[in-house]
Amino acid sequence: MTVKTSTYVRYGLLDLVLISAACLLPALSHVVGLPLYRLNPMLALLLTGILLSRNWRNALFLAILMPLASCLLVGMPTAGKMVCMVAELLTVTALFAALSRRWNVLPAILTSILAAKGVYYALKAIILAPAMLVGTEWWMQAGTVIVWAGVFALLYKKLR
Repeated sequence: MTVKTSTYVRYGLLDLVLISAACLLPALSHVVGLPLYRLNPMLALLLTGILLSRNWRNALFLAILMPLASCLLVGMPTAGKMVCMVAELLTVTALFAALSRRWNVLPAILTSILAAKGVYYALKAIILAPAMLVGTEWWMQAGTVIVWAGVFALLYKKLR
């Protein structure tokens, strides 16, 4: 097997695991009786994909396919939220790819996630109506942004 083929096989296996996890998380949430969506698991899975593949095209693919597969296969997120999530994850990926060339990792990922949250909520207000805008408390969202960004920044430097 050539190095290029080996790399594609590795990406394919990684993608399969992450997409499967994205589809299993709603079921796990029901089984354990905890609202795991509050921990922003799709973002965590996307960041894992970025860390392990270091390939922007693959990360963009995951940003689209994880919410889409979960929506189509298990019904969560709903179609409207799925569109918002895809836009959010694409924003994180594209913006981090651009900012990480010039900035340190932590400010680049924090800026990317915060900008993506803005995109998510703007689309959510348009698609799902303002009445359904906030489902998770602001302090919980702020906490997950800080934790995921911090963990990502630490691992990004270690895995380099």
